Amino acid sequence: MRPAPTRCPICQSELEVIRLHCSSCDTSLEGRFALGQFSNLSPEQMEFVFTFVRCEGKINRMEQELGLSYPTIRNRLHEVIRKLGFEPGRDEAPEVDEAARSNALDDLHAGKITVDQAMRILRGEEE
Repeated sequence: MRPAPTRCPICQSELEVIRLHCSSCDTSLEGRFALGQFSNLSPEQMEFVFTFVRCEGKINRMEQELGLSYPTIRNRLHEVIRKLGFEPGRDEAPEVDEAARSNALDDLHAGKITVDQAMRILRGEEE
């Protein structure tokens, strides 16, 4: 079975589902049904999402499977996130470089800083 088209082949407007049918018991439902947010994704973007799930969200595995670089995969992921109506990185904690992370953990272990100070450093709130 082919996937349902989401755009009108004539004017490219969004199509809406108005009838559902069960081939097993011959029941039909009529009304206006939403296709869901994933219907906004292109076939290529849906394939990317399936690959992402199959790789358990691990970008390094996606790099190997797709033969693409980390920045390319990240850009495609951001495209999908935007197409689903979200803004990439909005809830993301700022990146802390590995040296700052290591220093914070060493300072914590040595008793030079408190757990609260270490947590703030790891969240990127202070240096």
